Amino acid sequence: MTDMNAQIGADASLLLVDDDEIFLNRLARAMEKRGFAVETSPTVAGALKSIESRAPAYAVIDLRLEDGNGLDVVEALRDRRHDARIIVLTGYGAIATAVAAVKMGATDYLAKPADANDVTSALLSSGELLPPPPENPMSADRVKWEHIQRVYEQCDRNVSETARRLHMHRRTLQRILAKRGPR
Repeated sequence: MTDMNAQIGADASLLLVDDDEIFLNRLARAMEKRGFAVETSPTVAGALKSIESRAPAYAVIDLRLEDGNGLDVVEALRDRRHDARIIVLTGYGAIATAVAAVKMGATDYLAKPADANDVTSALLSSGELLPPPPENPMSADRVKWEHIQRVYEQCDRNVSETARRLHMHRRTLQRILAKRGPR
């Protein structure tokens, strides 16, 4: 038994939920090489069926899925298996939702794009020590953009309400939202 297999434990079941099929398949192969018994689902419905039949010890769940919200999967897994280690993947502008997922029972969250090493580290971390500082932290422009995206999502994608809350002109906000996020 390798060192990583010892860290994983006796139950190496892992559920991966993401609607990006290419990313899902690539991550599944990488996690299998690391010793996990992987099951995948591109939908909330499929993930809920998997959890109902056999709740996994580990899960990596994308927040935004085509047929619903990944938080439903987090909640269902936490109800079925309280000791599961759940990592939530979040794309742009969903940091507040990721924090909500942690409050609902997710172990941690990772910003997309996350690679297999990041996912493995998050799944197997003891949670006792602070993680090392990021190699490439977000720029100040990116942090500002993330904040605008978070408020925009909280306002149900209402540009006028978001602009009012951020104390900015609506047209300025529309220009920011139309652009791609800074790196």
